[in-house]
Amino acid sequence: MPRQSAAPVAFSEGEPLVINMQAVESNQVAAIGYDVETKTLAVTFTRGFALYQYPNVELEVHAAFMAAESAGKFFAAHIKDLPFRKFKLAETGAA
Repeated sequence: MPRQSAAPVAFSEGEPLVINMQAVESNQVAAIGYDVETKTLAVTFTRGFALYQYPNVELEVHAAFMAAESAGKFFAAHIKDLPFRKFKLAETGAA
């Protein structure tokens, strides 16, 4: 049976939190950031021009994500299904 993909998610209203991003070596994940004050995890991907921000993520999850042998596999297993806000990025990939 063919795998069905989820419907695209609309971009969120408003502005994203400004979070410093760190590039990672991954075929899927381009950069990861974290804001300790708001417990917000930020992720950009190698494909597409969107910034995803996941609220209420514990610091330990961010640390494990950064240390993961495969950022893409960690994302799929631990982050993908969390609530998020999606923001459009400029095509240069900068927030």
